[in-house]
Amino acid sequence: MVQETQLTHARRGTITPAMHTVAARECLAPELVRAEVARGRMVIPANPRHTRLTPIGIGINATCKVNANIGRSPAQSDAATELDKLAACITYGADAVMDLSTGPHLDEIRQRILTASPLPVGTVPVYQAVNNVRDVVELHAADYVRVIRTQAEQGVDFMTVHCGLLRQMLPLACRRTLGIVSRGGALMARWMVEHNAENPLYTQFDDVLAICREHDVTLSLGDGLRPGCLADASDEAQFAELEVLGALTQRCWDAGVQVMIEGPGHVPFDQIAMNVERQMAVCKEAPFYVLGPIVCDIAPGYDHITSAIGATAAATAGAAFLCYVTPKEHLGLPDLEDVRTGIIAYKIAAHAADIARKRPGARTRDDAMAAARKAFDWERQFALALDPARARAYFDARNSSHAGEKQHFCSMCGEQFCAVRTSALVAESLARLPQ
Repeated sequence: MVQETQLTHARRGTITPAMHTVAARECLAPELVRAEVARGRMVIPANPRHTRLTPIGIGINATCKVNANIGRSPAQSDAATELDKLAACITYGADAVMDLSTGPHLDEIRQRILTASPLPVGTVPVYQAVNNVRDVVELHAADYVRVIRTQAEQGVDFMTVHCGLLRQMLPLACRRTLGIVSRGGALMARWMVEHNAENPLYTQFDDVLAICREHDVTLSLGDGLRPGCLADASDEAQFAELEVLGALTQRCWDAGVQVMIEGPGHVPFDQIAMNVERQMAVCKEAPFYVLGPIVCDIAPGYDHITSAIGATAAATAGAAFLCYVTPKEHLGLPDLEDVRTGIIAYKIAAHAADIARKRPGARTRDDAMAAARKAFDWERQFALALDPARARAYFDARNSSHAGEKQHFCSMCGEQFCAVRTSALVAESLARLPQ
């Protein structure tokens, strides 16, 4: 049975309940949301089987969204820990989560995440396909599609599929400094070489589209050749794959399937806007989903910062969806504190871009914070903060009175040197002078 999707509804002129929810959240007219979905410039990942979902809109005319990756590895974590990470994602304001689990009991872990999550849930199906065998070369082409169907039937809202990396591109990737750094891309490349065959997700793309149409799964066309270091950014391999993704975008739309495009990677700051503009041209303004970009290679342990810099630039240029990077990037599996840190860094990046793009209401909270600072209303400042608990803890650890008391300075400057307090005294003195 062919399922109607948000895209097919929008093309017929129907404003779905999900579109109404998105419009209310974004302070947009419902008709504008419908038109953006119909055009393919906005997606609403909303598998009907994900019954707890609160839909979100991802697109250039919506506020910039943040995805947080969670998921166990074969060597670390368990379902309970990943559910704790999901709770942190909800608490700190992630807009979506991806379950990138590998190891045993993947269907069970995913189902528990879907049952608990009001956020859209994404996956990378190739991970589970490879997880089912000892070596990727043991897989048959149909095995990839079988996993996609299983996950769609569970209720997954969006899936990353590395279908644009073709066999002819592998020599280009092998000339790179770091080769292929995408896990999914590297696995697909090895399968193609060992089988001397084309990418099975590309050759079976119509079967993938049929599943996604049936369950209204949004496809995220993965960048299997994203650059993993500055030396490989914006190279022939990356842009060869992008051209294929542009053609596949049109095939998604023709099939009534929602689609967004994944992007780099490690990119020098001065190349970020060009990358976004090129994607928008090649993929006809389908929403752009970026990992970072990471703007320098020398800060392991601080890549939530190096990538948030790039994410702000990308989102300001038009990227609609940011995949967070944690301090553990390149180093290990993130824990709860890493998840928190990564989300807050990316909420800052997304918010800064929303202000730069003058999205409706984007600066309201900032203006309220300024008023609260002027009034020394500490409780209001904590309430407005992206991380209220962290702001309160820092204040309470270094100030003599509790936040509830009216303290007109903090320990940074003290009472005598507080600029805000002094500025208020200047204003009071001026007001007493003869006019």
